Amino acid sequence: MTWRFDRPWLAVIALLLPIATAALFWFANRRRLARLARLGGAVALARLAPESAVRSPVGRSVRLALAAFLGALALAGPRWGAGSAVVRSEGVDVVLAMDASLSMLSDDERPTRLEHLKREVRLFRAAAPGDRVALLAFAGKSYILSPLTNDDGAIDLFLDNLDPTVVGQAGSAMTPTIVQATDLLRAARGSGGRAIVILTDGEAFDDHDAALAAARKAKDGEIAVVTVGFGTEAGGTITQYDGTQAVLKRDEEGKVVVTRYDPAFLRDIAAAGGGEFIPATVSDRGLRVHQALARLDAKQREIREGETRPLQLTWFLLPMVLLLLFDAWNADGGRATRLRRWLRLAAPALLLTLAAAPPVRAQGDPMDAFRAKRYLDAARAWRQKIAEGDQRPLTLYNYGTAMLAADSVGAALEALERAASAPDAAVRQRALFNLGLAHLRRAKHGDPADAGREAKAAAGAYRTLLLQRSDDADARWNYELSLRLMPPPQSGGGGANDDDRRQQQQQAMSKQQAEQLLAAAQRDEKETQARRQRGTRQERPPGGKDW
Repeated sequence: MTWRFDRPWLAVIALLLPIATAALFWFANRRRLARLARLGGAVALARLAPESAVRSPVGRSVRLALAAFLGALALAGPRWGAGSAVVRSEGVDVVLAMDASLSMLSDDERPTRLEHLKREVRLFRAAAPGDRVALLAFAGKSYILSPLTNDDGAIDLFLDNLDPTVVGQAGSAMTPTIVQATDLLRAARGSGGRAIVILTDGEAFDDHDAALAAARKAKDGEIAVVTVGFGTEAGGTITQYDGTQAVLKRDEEGKVVVTRYDPAFLRDIAAAGGGEFIPATVSDRGLRVHQALARLDAKQREIREGETRPLQLTWFLLPMVLLLLFDAWNADGGRATRLRRWLRLAAPALLLTLAAAPPVRAQGDPMDAFRAKRYLDAARAWRQKIAEGDQRPLTLYNYGTAMLAADSVGAALEALERAASAPDAAVRQRALFNLGLAHLRRAKHGDPADAGREAKAAAGAYRTLLLQRSDDADARWNYELSLRLMPPPQSGGGGANDDDRRQQQQQAMSKQQAEQLLAAAQRDEKETQARRQRGTRQERPPGGKDW
């Protein structure tokens, strides 16, 4: 059984406390005996003082020293065994509708309005980590970038790649954005507060009355609409790049476009949506958004983490309480009547403490079979749970891990791939690790013709994991191993150079090379995400205004 302490330094102090307690009792007893000796000799003390006054308090010092030891161990946070942790957080569901039109490239807010928008979104996330956030990008149309999530890594990835090429139609349209955000929040069916936060310069070319009607409809559905302004009313030009050359955006008549911040329209939308308007002149708009949403009802959520060692306090606090109760009774004279009175008083506390003891695991628990290395029995038990309708990612992960331990890689891959998309970060990361391990086993021991494809799949799983948890040394090592198992690119020539190259690939990589590999993986992931977001070429909006 493996022990772990939340505060190991307190465990060290727990070892010293009994010695310190015994020393204090010895010192106090010496002083007490010295004071009694002033009253007279042993015969006089036998008449003047009770027998307990001259008795050495060895028993009491042992009891209190042991109680102090147990209490300090409980404060150290001892953990062993297995269980699952539940993290509770409170927050509201928020759709951040971000303006990605060309007008957001204006530099009247330096460096650009869009960069200020990204900064305020990150500031809001830092102030409200418990809120679930969905991301929308809009211009002439609106697009869902991310569903409701607490994953800051995914949110940062979308923010990094947010620019006007993300949306498929240029221009500025507010109505479809509000409608799509409202539908997204209604589909979530959360019982807590819901809000749409529109971050834009307010320059919209669609029907303003339709946008106000959409905001009122959101309000009727108990969804608040908050608007956040960017830009200046004096306006600014839009800088674009033709290759490496900077050019100013022009309209169809050849005139330089000047885009202007429209606070009146944003104020009207916020009023129609029952929310708050945050003007562009405010410096800390992200914090103001958090304050505006604080009025909404927060929903308490329970997020079940993966398997972990539970906190074991009962085994220390219960004997500590019993020792203290016994010491209090013994110090009060030791009468049998007092013992019965103390037991009557202690019985409710004792029952409550026992009720807090960790439950006994039922016989046939698949986790017990897994720990006993009966992997097939554990896999059958988890498979039965899945067949009965338990489709939780944690169950799929456990089943896939048991099948992988039983060398049934094919069945493990299917379950682990499904668990790798879990919303719970701990389950998702563990599933990604074992998914990469399953592909690595196939690459090393499977069909040689498929080794390159399996190694590439393993590298993809570990790359995704490292982007979420870059300090995982095991994942980093397996990622490097999968890269070495991938076939080298085809090139002309051969002979001694190929042999040298193969020998170099078998050598252990330095820490600097590993960091370079991880940086390259992060760049690849961002480029892939950017290509997905920019998948369609922008269309010109009806009416000709494409900013």
